[in-house]
Amino acid sequence: MEDQSNQNIIPKQYTGTSMDALEEQFCSSIEEAITLFNRTSAKLLSVNDWGKYAGMSNFQLMDPHGIKAERTAEEGDFIRIDIPGPGTNVGKGYDWVRIQEIKNIEEGEYQVLAITVRPCAHPLETGGKTAHFLKDTATSTFVVKRNGLHITAEEHGRNELPNTETGSFYDKGRNFVVGMAAKLGLSYPQWKSLVKGLLND
Repeated sequence: MEDQSNQNIIPKQYTGTSMDALEEQFCSSIEEAITLFNRTSAKLLSVNDWGKYAGMSNFQLMDPHGIKAERTAEEGDFIRIDIPGPGTNVGKGYDWVRIQEIKNIEEGEYQVLAITVRPCAHPLETGGKTAHFLKDTATSTFVVKRNGLHITAEEHGRNELPNTETGSFYDKGRNFVVGMAAKLGLSYPQWKSLVKGLLND
């Protein structure tokens, strides 16, 4: 059952498959918990370092104009994902998502930083076709949360369907294979490694 505190953070599930990866720690003091939350939040915003934790893929933050950004993530930025194997033609060799929303919540002993991304077209292809192995119904929400002494790092995939309707025949076949692999849970180890790496030193 989904954590009630996530209801206003994670998009509702209405089609396709979903996935959840979570890592947690319990701290011995509020000071330690706040320090860990702040450190993990900073790592979450440092998208260019995600590949060090995720293991399988590399991630590059791109600004709204499609230019490499060596800074922390902001709403409207793109993330260029280089997953193992050949990429799509429509994505010029990569999969692309856009940062739809960054949420910061602080209510007493409860703190949250959440980043929601959605598959999108290549940033230089205005109105172009979705350049990702999932349809743009899908979202991934990355969450760092502190509830008192309890800290979690989480990834929540929602409404995941293989993108087999856009791009070339090759792109459609490639997206079907990668999308089905994700549907079968083969993307879970990557996201589990990411949230573990974000939370741990």
